Amino acid sequence: MAAPDNPADATAGLMPEGLAEAGTYATVEAGFDHGLVVLAMGRSYCLVRSGAGFRLLVDSGALESVREQLACFDRESIGWPPRPPGDAATPSRTFELRTPVVWATVVLAAFVGQRLWPGRWETAGALDTVAVFDHGEGWRIGTALFLHADLGHLLSNVISGVFVFAAVIATIGRRRGWLLLALASLAGNLATAALNYPGPYRSLGASNAVFAGLGLLTGRAVRVLRQPGGVHPWRSVFTPLAAGATLLGLFGAGGLRTDVAAHLTGFASGLVLGFLATGQPRRGGIDLPATGAQVD
Repeated sequence: MAAPDNPADATAGLMPEGLAEAGTYATVEAGFDHGLVVLAMGRSYCLVRSGAGFRLLVDSGALESVREQLACFDRESIGWPPRPPGDAATPSRTFELRTPVVWATVVLAAFVGQRLWPGRWETAGALDTVAVFDHGEGWRIGTALFLHADLGHLLSNVISGVFVFAAVIATIGRRRGWLLLALASLAGNLATAALNYPGPYRSLGASNAVFAGLGLLTGRAVRVLRQPGGVHPWRSVFTPLAAGATLLGLFGAGGLRTDVAAHLTGFASGLVLGFLATGQPRRGGIDLPATGAQVD
């Protein structure tokens, strides 16, 4: 029997001989979609108009198998087609620089304060294992993230931090992204201090937060990889891993005053949080002027 593309007029109660109704649809488009499923089965169909809508008629001997395949088609079509970008039900996140630039401004202002009052900010806010664990000065795991040893140290962290934080916000969301960044950065500094206790050990710099951001991106990518049906999952994992390795090579693995362990603890903290939410400093380092701290 031929399968017409256009619906034909038919009486609601009329059923041609040898045919059975597989479904009734409000629109011809919906009926035609199910008709394509019938054609894919190697069967013919008729789509006829009636008072109740559009009736899909198939060979009565194939009715049960057709209905079974149509049910499978409906289940697999849930959520398809995807909503277009900008749909109110699925707001898209954009690559924004506004809040990362605000963070960079605060860090630059802190550096100006360090230049105006040399040694004071470092004495009060640098990460110090003895002060944190023996004197209860827990705020240092946070304040150390805003202090820097020199202009080169500052610029490398600010430039990389702005783009890494913007990527985190675009991937995870603004509020959740900043919350996870803060938690991962603080956890990374706390882990660094614990690894070096009883010290003496002092450190300062925002690169722990930068690597925490890279860890968040990687942890989330690994979580996505474990979910079936991901699009290009290996690319999603490789990109943040490659970015982390590049930053580690450029800013984290060289220099006598570089604290590689602090970078790794930041990355590890972000990795764990990023997945759950979808060592030791170099010996013989040169002391910083007026602070004697490692830079990270």
